[in-house]
Amino acid sequence: MLGVLINVITVVVGSCIGLLFKKGIPERVSQAAMTGLGACTLYIGISGSLCGENVLILIASVVLGAIVGTLLRIDGAINRLANLVETKFKKSSGNISIAEGIVSATLLFCVGSMTVTGSIQAGLTGDNSILITKAMLDLVSSMMLASSLGVGVLLSSVAVFLIQGGLVLLAGLIAPLMTASAINEMTCAGSLLIIMIGTNLMGITKIKVADFLPAILFAPVITILLSLFGF
Repeated sequence: MLGVLINVITVVVGSCIGLLFKKGIPERVSQAAMTGLGACTLYIGISGSLCGENVLILIASVVLGAIVGTLLRIDGAINRLANLVETKFKKSSGNISIAEGIVSATLLFCVGSMTVTGSIQAGLTGDNSILITKAMLDLVSSMMLASSLGVGVLLSSVAVFLIQGGLVLLAGLIAPLMTASAINEMTCAGSLLIIMIGTNLMGITKIKVADFLPAILFAPVITILLSLFGF
């Protein structure tokens, strides 16, 4: 769990630094930074989406994920939780709420092959090198994100701990199932959600990204099932 703890600490430290810088940034500069951050997020999402090997798996995962997420009202649940926090904290900006900051940062920090492979490697062999490398990247990312998205980025450190810590503890069980193809399809589906976040940050769309979160779970499951049936 050492790598996970280091990653959580870097997110907390980076977020705190970003929040300190945010206090002295004028609104017009903050808006410009938000647009730039949205463009960079689009780039990250597009790059990750190219990992996919089967577009039909992506389509099925996103559609099923959207259906399940909407029925479960995941976005509403996260917003209700965030509203409890927002009674003590001001919104991070006029357009970005704490809930949006939590979801956006969690996806950016936890979606990708480094999270899965690094956590499995740490759980099976005790080698934390991938997670520590990821932690250094997240340190810089959290600084930039928190300066634009606010305290929600800091709170996403809890999700980072739970997700990566869970993967480390379950490494022995999931390692045989998480093939390269399964990881690639999961990364592709997650990256599509990151693209949605990018368009939201740029003010192009107002997508309830949290309702699409189950797609990240459906992608590897569908890939594994297809491989079992020889597809």
